[in-house]
Amino acid sequence: MSAIISDTTSEPDDDAPDGPSAMLSDEPTIELVMKAREGNRLALEALLQRCLPGLKRWAHGRLPAYARDSLDTGDLVQDAAFHVLRRLDAFEPQHVGSMQAYLRTCVINRIRDEVKRVTRHPAPSELVEEPIGDHTSPLEVAIEAESYQRYKDALTQLRPREREMIVARVEVNWSLPQIAERFGLSTADAARMAVMRALRKLRTHMTA
Repeated sequence: MSAIISDTTSEPDDDAPDGPSAMLSDEPTIELVMKAREGNRLALEALLQRCLPGLKRWAHGRLPAYARDSLDTGDLVQDAAFHVLRRLDAFEPQHVGSMQAYLRTCVINRIRDEVKRVTRHPAPSELVEEPIGDHTSPLEVAIEAESYQRYKDALTQLRPREREMIVARVEVNWSLPQIAERFGLSTADAARMAVMRALRKLRTHMTA
């Protein structure tokens, strides 16, 4: 796996919302993980395109200023993500939000290691996890905590646009303005309403 990463992948374009739109398929992230485990290079690149930009936004500001001289936050996030992707065989997804939670934990641990290396004391309170961007709805939180198989089965019952929108919001953590731009919606509020409709439809299939 490490050879695949080092020889074939490149860093996503941070100017794009979350990498090229072609990488944002309606395929669940965990499906990409399974394919990457088998050595599928395209699946591995798709994971990087899907995960890195959101992780960088989430981690922004969590590395204290006094520790940034030795390592940029973006470099730290990329290093942590590559570490995870080299060891996908050790990752066991339990729920929809497993991959993002695992990656965020690895980033926080990497930040703490860097702070300790620079200052020789434990990480300060600014490492406390906070949600970024617009508000995460209770429904989104509930779906992130669902079992993967139930989520996967329900996702197949939706239209492609609905699936892609849910993957963008729940798995890739796109903001509502980003979703509005990607799906040709006029405002962030219109994106919020469209996402909620898709999520409610998904939830109905999950509880049927």
